[in-house]
Amino acid sequence: MDTKIGFIGSGKMAEAIIGGMVKAGYQPDQIFASNRGWDKLIRLKEIYHIQTLESNQEVAELCDIVFLSVTPDKYPLVIEEIRDVIQDDSIVILIGGGEGLAENEERFGRKVKLVKAMPNTPVLVGEGITSISFNSFINENEKQRVVSLFNRIGKAEVIEERLMDTASAVGGSSPAFMYMYIEALADAAVLYGMEREQAYNVAAQAALGAAKMVLETGEHPAKLKDDVCSPDGTTIQSVAALETNGFRDAIIQAVRANMEKMGY
Repeated sequence: MDTKIGFIGSGKMAEAIIGGMVKAGYQPDQIFASNRGWDKLIRLKEIYHIQTLESNQEVAELCDIVFLSVTPDKYPLVIEEIRDVIQDDSIVILIGGGEGLAENEERFGRKVKLVKAMPNTPVLVGEGITSISFNSFINENEKQRVVSLFNRIGKAEVIEERLMDTASAVGGSSPAFMYMYIEALADAAVLYGMEREQAYNVAAQAALGAAKMVLETGEHPAKLKDDVCSPDGTTIQSVAALETNGFRDAIIQAVRANMEKMGY
């Protein structure tokens, strides 16, 4: 029997995961969602043909894997709603930033299989990165089920829970940095005569190709950078300009700002 996967909350991250799952081959009739308002549910049903339910309790009772995809401040209320109806062998996946495993075990007040996961929005196109930690009640087979799910919509990295906020700052927020980088490259291309749509295509593909080189060659990013930089060439001149303008430091400061917002 197909695993039933439920989403309590249907915001942007839930939609990205649902969209990625459907594109990866999950059947819409095995995906269920609830939400405080019906507008988002109607939209998800129209686009992805998933099943919509009227209450959070229905999702918890019916589904084998349950995503808590509400904002972190709603966790206490939602857990209070579902803790008495969640199945003993169900897996609950927390995707709220700053939410720890231990504090949510206490909220359930019983032995519940919990996963803390930090996906990013490129899961929608099958290229997400999701950092995952497990509580002690999940066995190895169940861990593999969760890892397999996220690997179908990108890549999964199992990490220590203490590093989850760092992984969120680097993997979860960085697509926004990448979009800014692609937009800036495209602006520069337009400045020198390229059509806007073509500029976005060239810049985005360059970013995608560079990322794949890191992942698939196993080479250090510095080595790959050096391979592009000929002596006295145009690329090394560009790299020097980036260094002069604090490119690396700006990225590190962006991550630092993220971490400080989370209380570090």
